[in-house]
Amino acid sequence: MKFIDSYKRLEKLCSEVYGDNHGVSAYIDEMVKKSDGAYCVSGWNEDLKQLKHYRWVRNQIVHDPNCSEENMCTPEDSQWINDFHSRIMSANDPLAQYRKTKRRSEVQRTKQNDISEEFIYIESKHEKSSHKTTGCFAFIIGIILLAAVAVLVLNVN
Repeated sequence: MKFIDSYKRLEKLCSEVYGDNHGVSAYIDEMVKKSDGAYCVSGWNEDLKQLKHYRWVRNQIVHDPNCSEENMCTPEDSQWINDFHSRIMSANDPLAQYRKTKRRSEVQRTKQNDISEEFIYIESKHEKSSHKTTGCFAFIIGIILLAAVAVLVLNVN
């Protein structure tokens, strides 16, 4: 009964997290909803496949009189369930990793937007100051030309 005990422990944890009597199924459903999960989290598909398999094994043991832990499970199956439970508890499970990855991406995007906005601000500030510089330069050139014309006019008279 080690597999069923491990599964029930995982079921209870997932039920508490999702507020659903079918906690492992709720966890699986949440993973299925994340269409980009496999791109964001290493091992996503393997974990999803294992969870679906163990849910099926549990259902077979509970509902099929010809199935038992002895003919359906190995000690490694119980160990995988226990390890997955530990991963949830330490926030190293696929959905926690997914949330962390998405949060990091959002932070990066925000930083990139901040940098872009700062660049645009600096660029527009530079353009304004270059317009001022151009205006000053044109004014000085105008005065020099006016002075040159005045000198020419005075020398001609």
